[in-house]
Amino acid sequence: MPKQRITKEMVVDAAFRIARSEGPEAVLVKRIAEELGCSVQPIYSYCKNMDELRDEVAKRAGTFIREAAAARVDPQDLFRSTGRAYVRLAREEPHLFRMFLFQKRENISSLSDLYVAEADPGVAERIAGELGIDLGAAKQLHLNMLIYTIGIGMIFAVCSPGIPEEEILRQQEEAYRVFTGSDAPTAGEAAEGVNGKRNQDQNGGMV
Repeated sequence: MPKQRITKEMVVDAAFRIARSEGPEAVLVKRIAEELGCSVQPIYSYCKNMDELRDEVAKRAGTFIREAAAARVDPQDLFRSTGRAYVRLAREEPHLFRMFLFQKRENISSLSDLYVAEADPGVAERIAGELGIDLGAAKQLHLNMLIYTIGIGMIFAVCSPGIPEEEILRQQEEAYRVFTGSDAPTAGEAAEGVNGKRNQDQNGGMV
């Protein structure tokens, strides 16, 4: 049976799988060879150094986190659901999330540069429409929440044995209120209010 031809894409795929399950520090030539069931020779032929390979894996991790977060966004609650998506990804994909955070960003000299490089421009427009604010205020609000959310997501990802997700989400909700100056109830409070009103209607008073 002929030996399988190892391609660069296979090497990067294997390195990504290892980084996802074991962390980027586990991305070593010998470990990749074990994953692919081959000798170390084809790994070395594609990777002049491990930093270059880790950079490729980090870029893929960033793409994965952004796409996964975007897929979880609720268009009816865009602002808060984006934050919740990042927090939950920090729990579900801690290794990739850390790689996403620590990936080197080139040509960034201000938070405005970072926002332009990292944020989907359509999000601020939708936030402006959802909250009835101007685009500049929506961009600042989006930036504030991204900074806060990614920071608290990092805390969530690195703490052991771990902070309960409910506590993290409550803190994030409080930040949302502060950033927006809103006294609007949280989704949980709103649901409790509806249930309470239903009980009141059914029983002639609060239970």
